[in-house]
Amino acid sequence: MKTWLRDNPQVRSIRVAASDLNGQPRGKRIPVRYAHKALEGGTRFPLSVLNLDIWGEDIDASPLVFEHGDRDGVLQPTERGFMPVPWLDAPSALLPIWMFHEDGRPYDGDPRHALRAVLERYMARGLTPVCATELEFFLIDDSGRSLQVPPSPRSGKRRVAGEILSLRALDRFDGFFTDLYDACEAMDIPADTAISEAGLGQFEINLMHGDDALRAADDAWLFKMLVKGMARKHGFAASFMAKPYADYAGSGLHVHFSVLDAQGRNVFDNGGPEGTDLLTQAVAGCLEAMRGSALIFAPHANSFDRMVPGAHAPTGVGWAYENRTAAIRIPSGPPAARRIEHRVAGGDVNPYLMLAAVLGAALNGIEDGAAPPAPLTGNAYEADLPQIPDDWRTAIDTFEASPQMTRIFAPDLIRNLVLTKRQELHYMQELSPEERVAIYLDTV
Repeated sequence: MKTWLRDNPQVRSIRVAASDLNGQPRGKRIPVRYAHKALEGGTRFPLSVLNLDIWGEDIDASPLVFEHGDRDGVLQPTERGFMPVPWLDAPSALLPIWMFHEDGRPYDGDPRHALRAVLERYMARGLTPVCATELEFFLIDDSGRSLQVPPSPRSGKRRVAGEILSLRALDRFDGFFTDLYDACEAMDIPADTAISEAGLGQFEINLMHGDDALRAADDAWLFKMLVKGMARKHGFAASFMAKPYADYAGSGLHVHFSVLDAQGRNVFDNGGPEGTDLLTQAVAGCLEAMRGSALIFAPHANSFDRMVPGAHAPTGVGWAYENRTAAIRIPSGPPAARRIEHRVAGGDVNPYLMLAAVLGAALNGIEDGAAPPAPLTGNAYEADLPQIPDDWRTAIDTFEASPQMTRIFAPDLIRNLVLTKRQELHYMQELSPEERVAIYLDTV
């Protein structure tokens, strides 16, 4: 890490940043001459900093603040090390960090540690998840009283329509996407294909699969920061909020995953299209945990505007082969690439918690030898299925009471997230839908 700074003498300051429970980067700006302090001794935040609400306020009922004296944690660099910050004008570096106790124990309220704990369960069984994420987002002109599509930098015109797989829509913002891909290269984020989507000014970029799920979550978290920062540099906003426009589809964050054994073989591949018993066991675990993990997949007031029948977001607990109306889809293709696509999460999620919930639920099913119901055929919205919670309060209560979640997440994290969301629910009830959108536009 010191070598990176020596090789980049133009850097004038660094940012150290960790993810809070909402996926917000919390951190400090440090002059580059004092970077060695963050590397050698770590940096210190109160433990409560990773448990703030969406406004960045303390949680009123949190025992972390007054009951425990708002004590500090020690934040150490992650394996990622330094990277450039392409959206800032002055040459700067970002150092991702995560939180530990004074005695070196991981802090259970850190979402990155929650995913690490799930991956350790896989390692104990000689298994390794392989993950890829698909992130949808909107480009938005928020300079006026209402949100709208940015004018084309090429023509100055606004295209007020969804444009699925339109090259013209991509070319309209080619300068932004070219700079974005260059920035992904600089930050070592594996951005792959970009497409235009069904919403106004909506796009999707896939991040390449890899056998390090912690890095996949890092990539998604950093990518969301990068897209929002680069959009502002180009004179408009980018947002991963679930539903900025009532009459158009919202944004999802789908994850594809398979699992390798100790010899590197895909344990979901049986040589045919149906997959192995381990695949169906993983599906069963995901289905069993789906209601309890709805708060992870839909963490905000605006999230539930996306989850309505027929709007490209799953609403029922079911699975199918090659069927995008189902919550869990088994894609077709070569058997060696047999995998599960989990389609429930919105673009506004915390990637660490989302991957922990998905992979943890799948492992629950494998450990239990669970069996799913029969796969769906036809339109999942018309099937008689158990329903994913469709309101925030129910999602919070279901998460808190879920036995599946207690197998995946530490008690402290469950408590902290529930307290956070109940505080946000209370204050969001006083706001109009437009005021909620304004809050979520830049935060999620």
